[in-house]
Amino acid sequence: MIDAITGGLVLDGTGAEAVAATVLIDDGRITELLPADAELPPGLELIDAGGNIVAPGFIDLHSHADFSMEASPEAVTQLHQGVTTLVTGNCGWSPFPITDLDQMRAGTAFLAPENSWSWQDSGGFADVLDGAGLAINIALQVGHSALRLAVLGGAERAPSEAELEQMKALLRDAAEQGAVGFSTGLIYAPGTFAEPSEVAALVATAAEYGLLYSTHIRNEGVRLLEALDEAIEAARAGGARLQVSHLKAMGPANHGKVHAALERMDEARADGVDVACDVYPYTASSTTLTARLPTWTMEGGTAGLLARLGDATERTKVLDAVREQAILDPDNVVIASLPPGRYHDCRGLSLAEIGRRDGVDGAEAALRVLENHQAAVSVVNHGMCEDDVVAVLRHPWTSVASDGWILRATGEGHPHPRSFGTFPRVLGRYARDEAVLTLAEAVRRMTSLPASRLGLDDRGVVKPGAVADLVVLDPERVADRSTYDEPWQLSVGIEHVLVAGEPVLRDGVPTANRPGRVLRKG
Repeated sequence: MIDAITGGLVLDGTGAEAVAATVLIDDGRITELLPADAELPPGLELIDAGGNIVAPGFIDLHSHADFSMEASPEAVTQLHQGVTTLVTGNCGWSPFPITDLDQMRAGTAFLAPENSWSWQDSGGFADVLDGAGLAINIALQVGHSALRLAVLGGAERAPSEAELEQMKALLRDAAEQGAVGFSTGLIYAPGTFAEPSEVAALVATAAEYGLLYSTHIRNEGVRLLEALDEAIEAARAGGARLQVSHLKAMGPANHGKVHAALERMDEARADGVDVACDVYPYTASSTTLTARLPTWTMEGGTAGLLARLGDATERTKVLDAVREQAILDPDNVVIASLPPGRYHDCRGLSLAEIGRRDGVDGAEAALRVLENHQAAVSVVNHGMCEDDVVAVLRHPWTSVASDGWILRATGEGHPHPRSFGTFPRVLGRYARDEAVLTLAEAVRRMTSLPASRLGLDDRGVVKPGAVADLVVLDPERVADRSTYDEPWQLSVGIEHVLVAGEPVLRDGVPTANRPGRVLRKG
């Protein structure tokens, strides 16, 4: 256990400028901030920050690590970014509740889960994680798609009144077991099958328990503003705090729309809706390849899709629809990961490149990859523009969040670099090098702002009484190294990370300490 951090410049997470101070720690909490020249009693266990920045540990509001944390509790990629708390269950997907394990496995296969699936509900999953020995903290949200899967399976229809009440009951169970939020992913089946009224009813239930409502809105392209309006109205009607996930505008025809989206958020805030957003600092997204298909093709989940692709007549209908709807950009959709099969050597290639290899167009290539790999294909989609990323990042109510889930340092495939470099990329490129944000403001977007979205008043700040989740970073050296071509590279410049006062990264090297835990609401 560390007793004090000396010799550093403290950025307290509020946006205030750095001050030279010594941070005293006792029993996992900050007890006092002393002048830098204050004398300390002998025998203390110290970390000398050496003139570097001391800041609160970073809080990632948008992670999918609930599908990787059990297998990688050491969370090496996060330690090297200074992350001390991950918020999971985003985009409508959580690994609970489970009523049909086969359906859950199939629905989340694109995330390549490394789970034992030895639970049914939020509380059981939390107990498993606490038993795994976590290096960092995790806070759980319950996903709408998981609720729908548990009650309706992959059906493309509205729930009956009884079925909606059953979903509400499962949501209440998760809240009572400590979940911090409720999320939707309205481009993903089965969440995309829900009408706005269904979503609004569940948002109101979440608000009863003070849960954050996080949403991957229904459209991030041509109907971006309409989708944002839907989310705002659900939050307004239900009285919920709204977190718009990874705000972006996909496709060249839609670039620039984020400005209007941010204006609508500001108008809603002025009208009393507690709405904010988050962003990752990249111009490519990452998702399942099935998200690039027409919605109706996913009725019945991946099993329904594969059945359609296995029927010649239905397959032709799917192919024609993919071509006609033009929602697939083969040149900019790159295979990130997929299970063994015919196209296993195509990781890192675009659908257009695969198509040229096979002598077919990109739409046909997409269907071939899906049907040969159980539709469990994740992709990197290059579809945003840098000006939009900067515009969203500049907004004062934007948190930095990764949307990642890779926790181990080495592996296969071409995952999105955001799992390895989100936070150092903002600190290095966008704060130090390009001055999009000041360093103090960048730290606020990673600490006190996301903590406030979760209602955590004892994390995300350096102050007496706060939990001693802390990071020491070199502001001149901090940088991301992961790229789209070479993603498996850890960030640099994070020197020390403490969780509840225990060092989990010291002198840039992970320790064996495991002080992390599931942060249960209440």
